[in-house]
Amino acid sequence: MKTRLLIIFFILPAIVFAQKSQEITLDKIWKTYQFYPRSVPGFNFLNDGKHYTRLEGDGTQIIKYDITTGKEVATIFNLKEVEGSELESIDSYSFNSDESKIMISSETESIYRRSSRAVFYTYDFNTKKLQKLSDLGKVQYATFSPDASKAAYVFENNLYYKDLKSGKENQLTIDGTKNELIFGSTDWVYEEEFSFARAFWWSPDGKKIAYLSFDESDVEEFTMTLYNDGAYPEYETFKYPKVGEKNSVVNAFIYKLDDGETVPVDIGSDYEYIPRLKWTQDPNQLCVFKMNRWQNKLELLLANAESGATQLLLKEENKYYIDIHDNLTFLKNGKQFIWTSEQNGYNHVYLYNMNGKVEKQITKGNWEVTSFYGVDEKNGLIYYQSTEESPMERYIYSISMKKGKAQKITSKKGWNGAQFSSTFDYYVHNFSSANEPPSYNVYDRKGKLVRAMEDNTQLKKQMVAHNVQPVEFFEIKTEDNITLNAWMIKPPNFDKNKEHPLFMYEYGGPGSQEVTDSWNAFNYWWFQMLAQQGYVIACVDNRGTGGRGEEFKKMTYLQLGKYETIDQIAAAKWLGKQDYIDADRIGIFGWSYGGYLSSLCILKGNDVFKAAIAVAPVTNWKWYDTIYTERYMRDTKENPDGYKDNSPVNFADKLKGNYLLVHGIADDNVHFQNATEMADALIHADKTFDSEFYPNKNHGIYGGLTRLHLYKKMTTFLLEKL
Repeated sequence: MKTRLLIIFFILPAIVFAQKSQEITLDKIWKTYQFYPRSVPGFNFLNDGKHYTRLEGDGTQIIKYDITTGKEVATIFNLKEVEGSELESIDSYSFNSDESKIMISSETESIYRRSSRAVFYTYDFNTKKLQKLSDLGKVQYATFSPDASKAAYVFENNLYYKDLKSGKENQLTIDGTKNELIFGSTDWVYEEEFSFARAFWWSPDGKKIAYLSFDESDVEEFTMTLYNDGAYPEYETFKYPKVGEKNSVVNAFIYKLDDGETVPVDIGSDYEYIPRLKWTQDPNQLCVFKMNRWQNKLELLLANAESGATQLLLKEENKYYIDIHDNLTFLKNGKQFIWTSEQNGYNHVYLYNMNGKVEKQITKGNWEVTSFYGVDEKNGLIYYQSTEESPMERYIYSISMKKGKAQKITSKKGWNGAQFSSTFDYYVHNFSSANEPPSYNVYDRKGKLVRAMEDNTQLKKQMVAHNVQPVEFFEIKTEDNITLNAWMIKPPNFDKNKEHPLFMYEYGGPGSQEVTDSWNAFNYWWFQMLAQQGYVIACVDNRGTGGRGEEFKKMTYLQLGKYETIDQIAAAKWLGKQDYIDADRIGIFGWSYGGYLSSLCILKGNDVFKAAIAVAPVTNWKWYDTIYTERYMRDTKENPDGYKDNSPVNFADKLKGNYLLVHGIADDNVHFQNATEMADALIHADKTFDSEFYPNKNHGIYGGLTRLHLYKKMTTFLLEKL
């Protein structure tokens, strides 16, 4: 039957293409996931740089592949062949440094964005033995020592390590207590805002473990209500420091396995945060990041692992704030390190010596290094991604550390990313544009195509069949003489002489970008569906967004929401003046920071916007966490007007148009409190609004048919109110 239809397709192409295009529906987007792009899972590259592994066979096999051919080389682990195993399937795995053992996780239980607990097992390729790591129960972040003779992990807020030869389990800390003391893992706010959850690190020689402790005894608690079909709801209580409140008291320690001594690291008293620890090439030298509460002063200290004494390696200060990153790389020569910094107004790569002196600024120009892929020390090359050609595009480069000469190694216009093999001999190139779904190909270090992996051919056919419209890029010049980048999707059979309703999408938060020449998997098909129903869709990146240097990004400092709102309103007015836009029918939508911004827009721009959708919005910055908010706003004592003048809850009385407020009741990030306070303010101002609240759903509002329900709600709202 399929062959017969295929023959008809080629014999009668005119008839096929003359057929009416297929309709884009919410069921296709969020129920059957018909438009979901195919991807290539992240590669677990092996040490030889030519092979990688994947978890297959319903989580029971680890298969080894040749990167150059894509062909299977061997099954290096088969759970079904392990005698007496109680393990049914693998969730994830990692190798030790010489690939003689693997750490396996199963029964993984997610906690927050990055944290989880699981049952871990170790497998030894030499002995063919699979062993459960701990009988304590589910533990967190099990990690091999460099020689894989030991493994460290966290259980119930305490740090442990196990000698895998003797089987002896050693408890390093004893005072860990829920909502009081944490050892070896982070508290909620570090996990969310400094982007890491495991807070212990093996020294290069495996003889020491550096770790952080968090005393959150004085941090205020927040409680979420969960509804699970019981007679009474369940309550989840955790420590969440809000603006101006107390943070956890954080300290760093070094545990020496040889004698069991715990060495406190002398960081001094003039700090609030320890956002990173990283061992140097010297196993007796630990690098400690320390930062003040406003996050505009950063010091990198070198700590002596025997005494805990520290000395200054590097110091940075900024009139705004400093973004923490993971680009610090200590070179194998033990004499130098790589660091990225915005110290000259754009993020660039620098070479320092171990005395903290800059030896060379490696990348230069009025553009940003946006991803640091690593250092190929053997060939003296650094690989990175940048905005050198356009803030809306990304290309990949290599640059010689010695000569400073850069070479562009990707040329296709759009968004280029890469994952390099361990030797940098090969890389998987992922590419997309706003009008082309992702493709994945393997290249060698000379830039020669080795093989194609995935080009989403079927999705491209879906785009043709559903008559999608191109994403068009343009610039808006505001009345304040600010140039803003933007894109637009127009309806099929667009008539420039006909007025159309305008639906704007934004995020707008510090350093973010939505106006990029890259595939928008999240909302692309919904926007196309709305365009088919006659809406013009537009997106504008306001001041405060990334890709255009420090001054453009950080000009919203102490006034989050002010210039973003001004720019979105100005963009809406500019668009409303176009002959093809109905200026009386302009709507705006955003999620999280975008929901915050869409709320401000319909309130402060009540003569411009007819409708707004705000999903999971912050409605007053004093209800959000310390690290994020104070980085940009300081606190309410230092900056009362910044909070008062730019929090939507204070402007509820200005609502004129149609407002849809959406929130997950179990949002541990932007608390449901923001929605209830906003609703209360609107009610007190006698303002009519729409709302939708999702029990037991977090900031992402997903699971089952939740997304389908949400997008049906938003679509119905737009069709009725815009």
